Amino acid sequence: MKIVLTPFSKGGLQLKNHVVMAPMTRSRALNNLPNALMATYYKQRSEAGLIITEGTSPSPEGLGYSRIPGIFSEAQVEGWRAVTRGVHEGGSKIFLQLMHTGRIAHIANLPEGYQPVGLSTIQAVGEIFTDAEGMQEYSVPVALDIAGINRVIHDFVKAAQNAIQAGFDGVELHGANGYLLEQSLHPQVNNRTDAYGGSIENRSRLTLEIAEKIVAAIGPEKVGIRISPYSQLSDMPPYDEFEVHQTYAYLSSELNRLDIAYIHVSDNPAIPQKTHQAIREAFSNTLFIVTD
Repeated sequence: MKIVLTPFSKGGLQLKNHVVMAPMTRSRALNNLPNALMATYYKQRSEAGLIITEGTSPSPEGLGYSRIPGIFSEAQVEGWRAVTRGVHEGGSKIFLQLMHTGRIAHIANLPEGYQPVGLSTIQAVGEIFTDAEGMQEYSVPVALDIAGINRVIHDFVKAAQNAIQAGFDGVELHGANGYLLEQSLHPQVNNRTDAYGGSIENRSRLTLEIAEKIVAAIGPEKVGIRISPYSQLSDMPPYDEFEVHQTYAYLSSELNRLDIAYIHVSDNPAIPQKTHQAIREAFSNTLFIVTD
């Protein structure tokens, strides 16, 4: 127990203790704006060394759920400043989790003129709550063309820059739980035949290009990522175990090359020890292992 309360320092990540608060969607952001209730919530938890916020969209088309916050407008940046100010008053660090929901969305949850997007047009099986229409089946996503992928990359980078302007200490890319970045990694959800589909290297390309450009924009010590190998959340069907293993070993190695601050593994019983070990051997900076 003593080590939990001692300072932590590794790879540019310096925390007052070893306690990390994992992200959790709250759906309290009316009109997708951070508000006083959210500022109070995070300030109350500033005894943790590091707080990772709820999933926050880098763009209007990534707002798949009702009332999740964004970080793409000046009003949102201003709203988040109250959150980071309160957390810093408590001596904690706070990273903003950037979450683009991709196909895990319904058009009723998006601003007018926007549609859910994905790496393909494969509709997720299941339902999602909407304020306007109650429970609805997931919308069929519009497949991103190359211009669309470039727009997504740009939106993530701009969102990371906005996060720093709002006072965050860094950002966490949400590459887990069946959202856009994990969709890009999955061969049964990403059926593309261009440079962003097919091989493990190609399916990892979107995540790595986003990570690389954010590192260039705000610094590697301000970047983390969440992953969930073997997870079946959000209609992510199982696929070849060896290919899953190789995907995350490769991804971890490339993220190590970028020298990002941490990898946050969302643990589940399906992850074999060899995959945990491969991630650890490939990545030399900090690992968070969180059991959902």
